[in-house]
Amino acid sequence: MTSLSDREWRLLPERTDDGPTTMALEEIAAETAVEEGVRTVRVYSWEPSTLSLGYRQDPDTVDWEHCEREGIGVTRRQTGGGGIYHDRRADISYSVVAPADELPGDLMESYNLLCEPILDAFERMGVPASFADEELTAIHQPCCYLRAIHPAHDILAGGKKISGNAQYRQRDAVIQHGSLSFDLAPEHHLGVFADPDTAVAEFRERVTSIREHADISREEAVSALEGALADWADADESQWREDELERARELAQEKYATDEWTRRRAAPGES
Repeated sequence: MTSLSDREWRLLPERTDDGPTTMALEEIAAETAVEEGVRTVRVYSWEPSTLSLGYRQDPDTVDWEHCEREGIGVTRRQTGGGGIYHDRRADISYSVVAPADELPGDLMESYNLLCEPILDAFERMGVPASFADEELTAIHQPCCYLRAIHPAHDILAGGKKISGNAQYRQRDAVIQHGSLSFDLAPEHHLGVFADPDTAVAEFRERVTSIREHADISREEAVSALEGALADWADADESQWREDELERARELAQEKYATDEWTRRRAAPGES
């Protein structure tokens, strides 16, 4: 249990949405945290499978034809870094949202605090995971899982990356989100990028998955993650309110589903 557990937290169990709605819901959670004092831990998945671009990532790094042909959505995150292919089954995602003034100002301390439940979840799954103990050089810069590995926010198992985590501030809130690899889908991880110049074997040398370390189902892995987040925050299980979902749908259409945001890195109305 965290020192923040004396605040009001809610656990939102795994929910599946498309990429733009998923990103919009994080903004709505930030509004709720700041305006209503309700903090959020949640688990989610992506339907259709989606490539989420880093905030400043060049759209020319994307193989748009491959994504369209394979029915893979594309959106852009608020966080930096490389693109992440979120497979509907192989990826498990989470986020933690709380008012910024309640969290450490030091980025390393903030990552250490908010990744506590993620490391606990891996332990519950039987996966020997920990923060990277040294930096590793990049293999393919546009792909998050193949970028340089950083001890502050990259989690490894058996010397290979199994989870990436990132933070940003939105509406006076801190949002940390991350991806846990339940399984590997290297063909799509590489195929969504233009000219990846990286072989599947090279991908497998850098990236691992929960399935490679623990004989558990995806449902069991999700349950372990939800349980770790709930225990860490002492959170009550809840659901999105209908007004939050409605605002998220509007925001998704106005911002995250637009070419201005995804292909030109600007929200509509921004210069």
